[in-house]
Amino acid sequence: MSVQQYLEKHTLSRKIEDAVNAAVRAKSPDPVIFISHHMRKSVPSVITKIKARQILDSRGIPTVEVDLFTNKGMFRASVPSGDTTGMYEAVDLRDGDKGTFLGNSVTRAVKNINEKISEALIGMDPTLQSQIDHAMIDLDKTEKKGELGANAILAVSIAACKAGAAEKEVPLYKYIAEISGETNLTLPVPAFTLISGGKHAGNHLAIQEIMILPIGASKFEEALQMGSETYHHLKCFADKKYLAKTSLDLARVFLSPVVSLRAWLLLQKNMVHMNVMLVKMVVLLQISQGNLKEGLDLLKEAISRTGYNDRIKIAIDVAASDFCIGTKYDLEIKVPNKSEQNFKSAEDMIEMYKELCSEYPIVSIEDPFDKEDWEHVKHFSSLGICQVVGDDLLMSNRKRIQRAIEESTCNALLLKVNQIGTVTEAIEVVRQAKEANMGVVTSHRCGETEDSFISDLSVGLGTGQIKAGAPCRGERLAKYNQLLRIEEELGDQAVYAGQDWKVSS
Repeated sequence: MSVQQYLEKHTLSRKIEDAVNAAVRAKSPDPVIFISHHMRKSVPSVITKIKARQILDSRGIPTVEVDLFTNKGMFRASVPSGDTTGMYEAVDLRDGDKGTFLGNSVTRAVKNINEKISEALIGMDPTLQSQIDHAMIDLDKTEKKGELGANAILAVSIAACKAGAAEKEVPLYKYIAEISGETNLTLPVPAFTLISGGKHAGNHLAIQEIMILPIGASKFEEALQMGSETYHHLKCFADKKYLAKTSLDLARVFLSPVVSLRAWLLLQKNMVHMNVMLVKMVVLLQISQGNLKEGLDLLKEAISRTGYNDRIKIAIDVAASDFCIGTKYDLEIKVPNKSEQNFKSAEDMIEMYKELCSEYPIVSIEDPFDKEDWEHVKHFSSLGICQVVGDDLLMSNRKRIQRAIEESTCNALLLKVNQIGTVTEAIEVVRQAKEANMGVVTSHRCGETEDSFISDLSVGLGTGQIKAGAPCRGERLAKYNQLLRIEEELGDQAVYAGQDWKVSS
């Protein structure tokens, strides 16, 4: 093929001439860079390569990372994972070989991306997010994405979303807003986890998390400052109060040593006045009282020391399914050697929540009852005391969300993207919830990566709330720091959800 034939085949002369004319019209100070940029824009972008690998999440457990290539470059995404997978959510594909990573390897999911998914998507336009996601759903053919793995599908879905934003030459959060039809870009109120209990913590606190919501901040930057200062005041106060360093859990939140230390101190104090048998009874009593109120008192004191007071509210994640036994709730399930059972009925729990909300500035309670106890969640929500968030109850599942809407069961959705499996389906359930006037909390998982996608997602979908852990540790701060960048980029157009945190649009 001659040079002339080559030029004619690819219409290079006309394309170069068009680029030069465009540079002249724009009076570009650097025509070479302008022409190069113009030429790249003139070429429709397609997915050219997809490469996956196994990496480790914040718990040291394998997860999936994907590099997706277009002519605009390489776009990387990694997926988080939870501690357990509910029966109503999309499932991660793991190898199950107990001899490697205790059965948690994801090499099968990686192989599915590198072979099956890659073959299906190469050549597709990265801006067609819905088509890309549905191509993978059709390829999998299972309701919970168990054939290819939700971890495989979601990693590619997020990477494609990033590639689509690059092709449109807009920030990721604006691209998400564009493909979802959302018109209100909103910086979410962060729910900072400061005290941890439940199955993720080594203390005796049955409920899973105590969080703060800086709804009184004027912008996200100030909200992050308020969270950080409260975090450090809490640590300093707890260290002095209990004469020991407070320990930290998987999400880097405080685990008060109060239970064992206070019991020991009481033992020493009372040795002179009581016989050994009576002392043992006092120790058991103190252990059982190392409870939710004690954690709330700690947090209330820390907030007071910051001076923010009414500008910071409290939220709790009860995760009640973890200590539900039959129809009763054992708030002392983690207390060793307890002398007797002290179960609470659902009605007792409601009275406890009412008391806590009147005594402390609690504005949101997540999973106050067992995941199948729709009746009592509905009754508690109807009292209008606080926001009632469905996590285990809803599992980001469209059918369960629809049931909650029809039965007025709860008034907020906890959005975990990996429970759904694609960006498109996440957009759909957020639209479903918001159209029913439900609040939406975009959430991390206990097994996180450095990927900050959920930050852009929360802004682009205007969810109004984000739950990404404590204000420390890289995989958590990646989300909060990205929100700082977004707020800075939006400038005068940045809107912090603040007092409108429940339903931001």
